[in-house]
Amino acid sequence: MDNEPLMSPKWHIPSVEEVAFANELLNLHFQSALDDLLRICITKVHPDPGDEKEHLRVTLLRVDSSLQGILSCLPDFKPSFKNGRVEDPDHHSFFIAGSSGSTVGTTEQREKAAEILHTTCRYLLEKKSEESILFILIIRILDALGNYGSLEYDEWSNHRHAWKLESAAIIEPPVNFIVSSHSKGKRRPRWALIDKAYMHSTWRASQSSYHLFRTNGNILPSDHVSLLMDDLLTLSLHSYETVRVVAGKSLLKMMKRWPSMISKCILTLTDNLRDPNSPEYAVLGSCSLLATQSILKHLTMDLKAFSSFLIGILASSHHDTLKVQKAINELFVKFNIYFAGVSRGIFRASDNNSDGPDFADLMTQIGSMSFDTTGLHWRYNLMANRVLLLLALASRSYPTSFPLILSETAGHFLRNLRSQLPQTRILAISALNTLLKESPYKMSAEKPSALLQESQGDIKSSLEGALAQIFQEEGFFSETLNSLSHVHIITDSETSSSRGNHVNSFQSVADKSITRFYFEFSAWWPRTPSWISLLGSDTFYSNFARIFKRLTQECGTPVLLALKNTLEEFAHAKERSKQCVAAEALAGVLHSDVNGLLEEWDTWMMAQLQNIILSPSVESIPEWAACIRYAVTGKGKYGTRIPMLRQRIMDSLVAPLPQRVTTTVVAKRYAFLSAALIEFSPPRMPISEVLLHFRLLEELLTNMNHPSAQVREAIGLNLSVLSSNIRLYESTVANHSLEEETNNLYSRLKAQSWAQLLVERASELALRIQTASHSDSLETSTAMGLENGFLDSSSQDDIKQMETIFHFIISSLKSGRSSVLLDVLVGLLYPVISLQETSNKELSTLAKAAFELLKWRIFWEPHLQRVVSVVLSSANDSNWRTRSATLTYLRTFMYRHTFILSYVERREIWKTVEKLLIDNQVEVREHAAGVLAGLMKGGDEELAGNFRDRVYKEAQIIHKKRKQRNTSSSQSVASTHGSVLALAASVLSVPYDMPSWLPAHVTLLAQFVGEASPIRSTVTKAVAEFRRTHADMWSVQKDLFTEEQLEVLADTSSSSSYFA
Repeated sequence: MDNEPLMSPKWHIPSVEEVAFANELLNLHFQSALDDLLRICITKVHPDPGDEKEHLRVTLLRVDSSLQGILSCLPDFKPSFKNGRVEDPDHHSFFIAGSSGSTVGTTEQREKAAEILHTTCRYLLEKKSEESILFILIIRILDALGNYGSLEYDEWSNHRHAWKLESAAIIEPPVNFIVSSHSKGKRRPRWALIDKAYMHSTWRASQSSYHLFRTNGNILPSDHVSLLMDDLLTLSLHSYETVRVVAGKSLLKMMKRWPSMISKCILTLTDNLRDPNSPEYAVLGSCSLLATQSILKHLTMDLKAFSSFLIGILASSHHDTLKVQKAINELFVKFNIYFAGVSRGIFRASDNNSDGPDFADLMTQIGSMSFDTTGLHWRYNLMANRVLLLLALASRSYPTSFPLILSETAGHFLRNLRSQLPQTRILAISALNTLLKESPYKMSAEKPSALLQESQGDIKSSLEGALAQIFQEEGFFSETLNSLSHVHIITDSETSSSRGNHVNSFQSVADKSITRFYFEFSAWWPRTPSWISLLGSDTFYSNFARIFKRLTQECGTPVLLALKNTLEEFAHAKERSKQCVAAEALAGVLHSDVNGLLEEWDTWMMAQLQNIILSPSVESIPEWAACIRYAVTGKGKYGTRIPMLRQRIMDSLVAPLPQRVTTTVVAKRYAFLSAALIEFSPPRMPISEVLLHFRLLEELLTNMNHPSAQVREAIGLNLSVLSSNIRLYESTVANHSLEEETNNLYSRLKAQSWAQLLVERASELALRIQTASHSDSLETSTAMGLENGFLDSSSQDDIKQMETIFHFIISSLKSGRSSVLLDVLVGLLYPVISLQETSNKELSTLAKAAFELLKWRIFWEPHLQRVVSVVLSSANDSNWRTRSATLTYLRTFMYRHTFILSYVERREIWKTVEKLLIDNQVEVREHAAGVLAGLMKGGDEELAGNFRDRVYKEAQIIHKKRKQRNTSSSQSVASTHGSVLALAASVLSVPYDMPSWLPAHVTLLAQFVGEASPIRSTVTKAVAEFRRTHADMWSVQKDLFTEEQLEVLADTSSSSSYFA
């Protein structure tokens, strides 16, 4: 093989004789088949329809087979030119190397075939419209004639797909057939390379002239190509879906090659949408073609086609079948997805062409359709409004008419806020939030109020005139708020959040696909997590509030004056939905920061907010809390800039309430305060806000024993927010250079001992409650008539204050801010552990809730040492329930802290738990054994190994003494039970494995089964658990036991019998 010359592939170049022979074959098969086809259609040689159908099918197959054989060797059609000159397309700048080859036949033959196929197609549509097989064949022939190179491309595409599926199954030999030598690695065989090269040449042939006419706008398709496209367009609207799909694919390929023909097709297709007499299948075929990406991209470059497309969709509501309406809706949604604006050429053509369609006229026509709520179906009204919004945004590239278009569109959508159609109102909200961008009346740090007032005469919003004329109409805001209130669907199980997701409440999927586009583009509000359960679930929609905010910034104080009376009316309405929309409007106005807002605040807004606070209604508290939260939230990209009215709003909330108010009003005030305080940015708080925090902190610490449980919960919540804000501010001030005033404040902060006061008070309360609870258990007869079993009002005050502290702990741990309050939480750890079980059920429930959150909290140095100290002291508490709760805490604490505790700390915890094995209370002893089993699983092998060896030796000694009947009185039941529990903990620490020490341990444990209860029950349960966890591998693991050990285990596991 090495002596043979290297054989490389050679391509056959046909000779003149071979080309002549191919021409003879073409005339024999192709030309004769075309003549037969024309004769069948004209002379009708077959009186029997079945014979005619069969003859047509065979003849079409002959034509198709001839084209499959000749491929792209048959010359393409000759294009025409706009300027009338005749050019040679073969000498075009676009050229693919290796794509040219020999030609067979002439262009005239392709043209003749196109004419005959056109005649055949018309004949079939007239006489054989139900024969889908014939239509599929003729579509294949039309595709081969019109799409030059498509047959090669289909062959290449199919081969490529097959190669992907089969190439993995090719097992290549270790011999390289290309290079005449052996190869260690696998190489592709020679046939595979030749196959790849052939398919690449096939692809080149398919692309040889496909792109020639796309790059030159002066070249037009020939008349024969137009005939073929007309036939394919007609077939793409056929009554059979299969025919429509196949014809549509071929038509799209032809349109991609000849983009100048797309506009003509669009006009034909949109006429079918507008025509009320169009059959269902024609509309479905039109929608299928119009939804293609090629047509949707071309729309934005041709104003006539674009206008026809939009008007065709919006004027198609007369089609009443469900299938057609679904197709039109999907077409419109697809248009929304792919629409990215219109080209500048459309605006230039609109300015230069006085006879053709005008962009402004199109906007006017669509605007009139979007106002038609009686003659137009509501979904088409929604589509018209959506198109109007898209065109208004796209007209930014049309500087001469953009201001006018923008003002008219904004005014249109402002009117739509009071529309009777809910979906139209939602889209209007979305549109206004997008269109209202100018803020000439908005005050900023860079533009003082005086300078702003001077510049207002010169700088005005381009929308102000049109918008002011609308909202100053009599009753406009009253109708608008009433309409918007209908969007708020209030249910008993309301779970919506303040995120603007109100479209989920009543919209279908089809409606959402039209209205949803602009809802998610703006930053979500609120900026801080919504973890306050006290506020409940609200239906406050920030998108609604943003409308009133931007409208006020666009038009200034006239909006405030127009809103005043309507807000007062809706704020005191009985319907919650009206109060919701009033809260949104007030929130937007308060957050607008426009010039003149301070004067309006003093005139009526402050009194309005105070009336809301003092109102006895409770249903709308979540919405008004969200209103205040929105009003005080930070401004700017990162929410760090303080709104203008924040200090005044906080002053109104901090102001003391009248003497005689209900607890509902007190709880409402605290709910409003918490909603406002969580929106503060502590690192950037001014000194006035820090002082306000301390004023509130002093008030809260004083009112911790409020008689209302609802108010106590609100106080605990506010305590957590205030204290975390203060701590975050302290950490920021401590890490930066201080000004003199800030330095004095920081010194005062350090001097404040609110944290120490809270911890000391909690410790005292816990001791007093435990003492009172113990005395209550001793005097049950006297306690029966008193609330919760306590003897005096001071004990009741202690419980109330402790409940407030527990609410503080729960809120702090849920807030995500507990990292700055770790020292306080450590100080409150003992009260939480010690009050798990008291005679007051509400207090115990709160203590358990705080315990469940606190036990998963990770503590770092220096707080970790204090936690260990608290845990060790709690484990030695005189109350056995406290000791048991400490063991419960230790389970999770050790799991979370094993790898950050020092060896000394871990050893102390082990010793403490070991001591509890001999506790006087059985429950504590058993609990300690479970904790020790978990500790031994934790990976501390040294401590675990020492413990196992020690308890095994002790258990052996006890067992020997018992066996010798040497039961002295010094060996108590608790001591023996503790040793057995320690041994059981060792056994249960390896539930599925079988280490070498385990057989001896479990056998020794089983030998204590003869002891009295509770030792016997401990042994029985431990051995049963051992058998359960090792059942899967027992057939293998039992080989590690001796016969004697297996007998002991069998005796322990077998149940005792009366007849034994």
